Amino acid sequence: MDSAKIGLITTLLLGIFILIGSLIAFLTKKKDRVVDFSIGLALGVVAMLMITDLLPEIIEHLGFRYIYLFVIFCLLGYGILKILDHFIPDHDDSKLTEKEKKENLIHIGLITSLALILHNIIEGMAVYSTVISSANLGVAVTLGIGFHNIPLGMVIASAFYQSNQNIWKTISVISAVSLSTFFGGLIMFFSGVTAIGSSVLGALLSLTLGMLIYITIGELIPRIGEAKDRKVSYIGILMGIVILLIAMAV
Repeated sequence: MDSAKIGLITTLLLGIFILIGSLIAFLTKKKDRVVDFSIGLALGVVAMLMITDLLPEIIEHLGFRYIYLFVIFCLLGYGILKILDHFIPDHDDSKLTEKEKKENLIHIGLITSLALILHNIIEGMAVYSTVISSANLGVAVTLGIGFHNIPLGMVIASAFYQSNQNIWKTISVISAVSLSTFFGGLIMFFSGVTAIGSSVLGALLSLTLGMLIYITIGELIPRIGEAKDRKVSYIGILMGIVILLIAMAV
């Protein structure tokens, strides 16, 4: 099998990890605790991902020469989600009715999914390029990133299903997020491009970092503050950090 086909398979596998996380969420009966735990898990993973993965990669690709690209695209990523915030149902943290709590959950699910789809497309393109240069390294990167995708799949599945109780709507969103990494691989495959320019990749990763900063500060942290069982959320945060550290050691 040639490296191009292996590259497509690895990007498809990245989405399967998201589905695994979603399946874990569906099989758990105590949905409220799953949501609290999943959001804590996501916060731990996303925070560590930004510090140990995205930021070092951005520095590697841009260096200090193109620091202005980092600032511009990071602010742009933050601003995009801030603007999208106004097009999603009201989620004021001070409201306590069941309807508004559900709106808050779907808000987190929607805005996280938008960022993840963009992130996963870029991720799929990068993994595909890595496989082209070294199949073994590409597979190792896929396994590491895959660990990150499991808790994120749990967050999306829990938030959407809790908010609408509609399995098909939830599956549709999860499928879109899951297939986005494969879509990134397809872009590389059909374009015939085997690598992304270093400065372009650094700029795209900066855009993703800005989005994840918004998700962390504007969405996940406030949601944990309103968790029914904060201990579960705190355990989730610690588990998220542990999962990422294990993924880094693999």
